[in-house]
Amino acid sequence: MSDALSADAVHLGLDLGTQSVRAVAVDGTGTLLAAASRPLTSHRDGVRHEQDPERWWSAAGDACREALSGIDNRRVRDMAVDATSGTILLAAPSGTPLTLALMYDDGRAADRADRVNTVGAAVWEKLGYRTMQPSWALPKLLWLLQHTDVPPGARLLHQADLITWRLTGRQTASDASHALKTGYDLLADRWPAEELAALGVPDGLLPEVVHPGTVIGAVCARAAAVTGIPVGTPVVAGMTDGCAAQIGAGALGPGAWNSVLGTTLVLKGAALRPVRDPAGVVYCHRGPGGSWLPGGASSSGAGVLTRRFPGADLDALTERAAATGSTAVVYPLVGERGERFPFRAPDARPFVLGEPIGAAEEFHACLLGVACVERLCLDHLDHIGAPVDGPLSLTGGGARNRYWSQLRADLLGRSVTLPAQGGSAVGMAVLAATASGVTLEQAAASMVRTGIELRPDSSRTERLLPGYLGFVDELVHRGWLEPRVAAHAHRKAGR
Repeated sequence: MSDALSADAVHLGLDLGTQSVRAVAVDGTGTLLAAASRPLTSHRDGVRHEQDPERWWSAAGDACREALSGIDNRRVRDMAVDATSGTILLAAPSGTPLTLALMYDDGRAADRADRVNTVGAAVWEKLGYRTMQPSWALPKLLWLLQHTDVPPGARLLHQADLITWRLTGRQTASDASHALKTGYDLLADRWPAEELAALGVPDGLLPEVVHPGTVIGAVCARAAAVTGIPVGTPVVAGMTDGCAAQIGAGALGPGAWNSVLGTTLVLKGAALRPVRDPAGVVYCHRGPGGSWLPGGASSSGAGVLTRRFPGADLDALTERAAATGSTAVVYPLVGERGERFPFRAPDARPFVLGEPIGAAEEFHACLLGVACVERLCLDHLDHIGAPVDGPLSLTGGGARNRYWSQLRADLLGRSVTLPAQGGSAVGMAVLAATASGVTLEQAAASMVRTGIELRPDSSRTERLLPGYLGFVDELVHRGWLEPRVAAHAHRKAGR
C-alpha cells in the first residue's frame, strides 16, 4: 500500500463555497482528523452577485490554520482546492484583484451570451453542451473586459486560481474543470484561440490549463505563515465544487451519481463517454482518469429556505413539517427568476401548487419542491441517454436534514446513501492524495467512508408521485419544460 493511503499521511482539502470556506484534514484511510470553516458574505443586487476575492484568502488562511493546529506538520503530504463553477475575476500581473468576483450565478452578462454562442457555436456543439448560459464564465469575462480598465499583463482568474496563486507565491496553471465554463476545449485540450480572439479576449489573459490531479506548485513561506500549511507542501490542481463533492462521495463508476444540495442543487455523475444534451443544460467535465463526468447545476435548492424563513429554527420547522402530511409544492428557485437545470428558462419564477396553510406546510412544500426538481433532473438525464442506474449519494448541507433526505428517497422511489463524511473539501483531500501516484479510484476506495442507506417507503412514493407529475405538467403549461421530457417523466412514473 502506498504511504499516501496510510494512517500517517494527512491530505488537506480546501472548499470555497458560496457561504463559507471549509478546510479538512483527512488521513489516507479516510479518517477525518480535523475540519474548520469561516463564513463568506455576498453582495446581491438584482441579477448581480459579487464577492470580495481578498476575503477568500483570509478565510482560507484562518480555516487551514485551525484545521492543522493539532497535526504534526511532517504528516501533511499535499493539498487541493475546489471552488464554485464559473466564478471569475480580473487580476493585475502581480495577482492583485482588479475587480470584485462575479459569482457562479451572476446574470449581468445575458446580452453577451448570444455573441459567445454565435462565435463559438461549432466548439460548443462539439463539446456537447450546445450553448453557453449567461451565467457561465466566458460571457461574464466579456462584460468585465468592457467595464474594466485592463492593464497590460492582466490575468483572468477562476476562484480557485487566486487561492493557488497565493499558496504558491506565483501564478499557477488552472485546471480543466474550472476552465470549462470559460470555453476550454476538453476534447482538443486547449483554449479555442480563434473563437476567443474573435470575441476580443486579449492574448495572454487566460491561464495555462492542466488536468485535475496535476501538481501545480508548492506552498511558499509567505503562504505557510498565513495558513499553517508546511512550506513545500505540493498543491494539486483541483476541480469545481460539484465535481469535488462527487469525488468525496466516491461516485466514480459509470452510472453512479452524487446529488449535492447546498444553496443550489448540483447533480454529477460518471460515464464512459461524453453525454450530449440537445437542450444544452447538461455538460461534461473530464475526470482525472479520462472518464467523463456529466451533470448540471440548478438555480433551485436549499437557499429557498433562507429566503422564505430567515432566522427560523429549521430543525423545529422540519419536525412540524414532517407531521403535516402536506403534498403542496413550492418551486424552489433561490433567486427571483431564471432556471438553468433540469431545463433552461430565463423567465422562470417561483410558484406554489396546492394551498399550504401556515409556516410548517409552506416549509414542507419547499422541501418537496426541491425533491421534485431533483427527480426531474434524473428524469431529464435518463431521457437524453445518460446512465443513471448506478448508486445515488446525497451530500451537501441539505443532506444533513434526515427527514428531507428520506423525503427525497421516497419521491425518487430509489435507495440513496449518505456518505459518512462526504463533501467537496473531502473530495479535494482524496484528489490531493493522487499526487503520490495512486489512482483516484484507489484513493477513493481507501478514503471514502460508506455511510447510511435510506430506502424508499413505497406507500409514500405512491402518495407523492401525483404532486411531482402535477409539478412537471405545470412547468410545461408555463412554457418552461419541453413536453417530451414531461412525457418521459410520466412514463418513468408509470402514469
